[in-house]
Amino acid sequence: MFVSIVLDLGNEDSEKTVQSLLFRYGFKQVQRNTFESTSIVDKYLSRLKLDIDRATDFYDTVRFYQYPVEETLVITTLAEKRWRRLIVKEK
Repeated sequence: MFVSIVLDLGNEDSEKTVQSLLFRYGFKQVQRNTFESTSIVDKYLSRLKLDIDRATDFYDTVRFYQYPVEETLVITTLAEKRWRRLIVKEK
């Protein structure tokens, strides 16, 4: 599964903590605040989301782009400490 993560974090402490988590989970930085992995499995991705939720605060935003998930693109967003999921299907 391909996963791309885009960070919009409110302070440097959150940024350092989340970046450290992403490197531990095997993500590579491709641009500033953009990370990618082609080898993460669902089990570790769920654990990563929990770790990121603990490391962020109300003002931070994190977006996960996952493909393929049942032949669709899934965009998961953490904003204002709430998770939202958008599933993009082909018509």
